[in-house]
Amino acid sequence: MLFTTEARKSPKIAVGLSGGVDSAVSAYLLKKEGYDVAGVYMQCWEFKEDGCSAEEDRADAVKVAAHLDIPFKHLNFINEYKSRVIENFYNEYQKGRTPNPDVLCNKEIKFGIFLDWALKNEFDYVATGHYAQIKKNDGSWDLLSAIDETKDQSYFLYLLNQVQLSHAIFPLGELRKTEVRKIAREIGLPNFDKPDSVGICFIGEVNMKEFLKNKIKTSPGQVIDVHGEVIGDHDGVQFYTVGQRHGFRVKKYHGLPMYVVGKNPEKNELIVGFAKDGVRKEFEVGSIYWHRNTNVESVKCLVRIRHLGEMYAATVKILPAEQSKVVVVLEDGVFGVAPGQSAVFYLNEVVLGGGVIQ
Repeated sequence: MLFTTEARKSPKIAVGLSGGVDSAVSAYLLKKEGYDVAGVYMQCWEFKEDGCSAEEDRADAVKVAAHLDIPFKHLNFINEYKSRVIENFYNEYQKGRTPNPDVLCNKEIKFGIFLDWALKNEFDYVATGHYAQIKKNDGSWDLLSAIDETKDQSYFLYLLNQVQLSHAIFPLGELRKTEVRKIAREIGLPNFDKPDSVGICFIGEVNMKEFLKNKIKTSPGQVIDVHGEVIGDHDGVQFYTVGQRHGFRVKKYHGLPMYVVGKNPEKNELIVGFAKDGVRKEFEVGSIYWHRNTNVESVKCLVRIRHLGEMYAATVKILPAEQSKVVVVLEDGVFGVAPGQSAVFYLNEVVLGGGVIQ
């Protein structure tokens, strides 16, 4: 078995075919094991809009389904994606934060309305090409990181609840990307050498500043250093992320490279400093979602503050008066802790939970 589940004989599985090699191999592996598999392409953005590759991706998904001889379905979730994911994306940037749309996309779209559609159409599970694992543990479901640490996507999946996890399958969790490519080549998949997708979920690689300008107007403001001295100008704090090195203009030379180390959205001020000024050892995380019972004052664990980022040893202090907020205290300082991004907590390979950096 490629996954841990209490599947009955030949359950029906709807595989989200993205047009990429990972989801294609997932569908192949499930069919090979004898499951009743159908391929589903979810369109969540207009063809060609903002450089979207949806038209090409759908064509590749159709070819994969034909090659594997499985039924194919095209679902249109454009309106839902815009209202549930992209609207939040723009709103967060407008507030001067840096959101992660892929986290919300997985919760609301791939394992939200897609799962709802699948269950209503008599499918038992949905499967995707995510690199992560799901295992049953004393009556509940654990989310775990993938075997391939270089491709692990558990960070993007931490918001999945028990119902979603119980109906989700990740066939690639115990495989490495090199093995997936090899399988795709050996069985002659038409997209075996297609490059991995990058950028925003369902949209692709875009110029982020130009993409944001669709909804957010430029608003020139002052760049100040950590001492409060005005040293340059910028196009609007919404277009910058903590840890960013380029894009703002410094008129007073300070000798070393300068980075965004903070933002003051109310005054439209961008705070910059040297690398050492952007190091934090403690930060708050809100909108917490726990996978495991946390009736304790603190948890020693590992924390990741960006996709495929390094795991940092930390103590997560749970605030009794605010169950939805914690304080993360790191053993060593970390550069580039960006408000709006997700912080995900791990106990070895098991995802404990996560939240949004404040």
